[in-house]
Amino acid sequence: MSYDCYVSICKPLHYGTLLGSRACAHMAAAAWASGFLNALLHTANTFSLPLCHGNMLGQFFCEIPHILKLSCSHSKLRELGLIVLSASLYFSCFVFIVFSYVQIFRAVLRIPSEQGRHKAFSTCLPHLAVYSLFLSTGTVAYLKPPSISSPSLDLSLSVLYSVVPPALNPLIYSLRNQELKAAVSTLITG
Repeated sequence: MSYDCYVSICKPLHYGTLLGSRACAHMAAAAWASGFLNALLHTANTFSLPLCHGNMLGQFFCEIPHILKLSCSHSKLRELGLIVLSASLYFSCFVFIVFSYVQIFRAVLRIPSEQGRHKAFSTCLPHLAVYSLFLSTGTVAYLKPPSISSPSLDLSLSVLYSVVPPALNPLIYSLRNQELKAAVSTLITG
């Protein structure tokens, strides 16, 4: 999505060639492959753990840190390996998105008219808002200090991380629609 915004703002005349069906298929295949690899590593690690503290989690879904707490094996090395692999995957995506948006903001700030800048920002800011929400809730959920960890806080953060960004995604993107804005405004003001 950030590459789409980058090409549409920074290289609009090359949009058709840079984002043709073949390029989109390659990007989709890369996203699916990296997601599958990440899921495969987490699943293989989960099913190879010997559990000695039961198999009940106080969560809505199985997350690796909570499963590792149930393991009776020395899981620090596994946890470190998963963190390194996941962090490298997420960090590479983060760097790509940040680089794209730096280029986008540089190009948008060079647009002479305020209306042009507003239109360009409104094209890309919804993706940045959803990504920032996803990144901030995920960071808080996974990188909070163990000293403030509690089962209820972990449960709340995992719901916030996994439910709120996908639920707000359609709303944020649809707010670009003028008819929907008018309907929401009428609904709020009565």
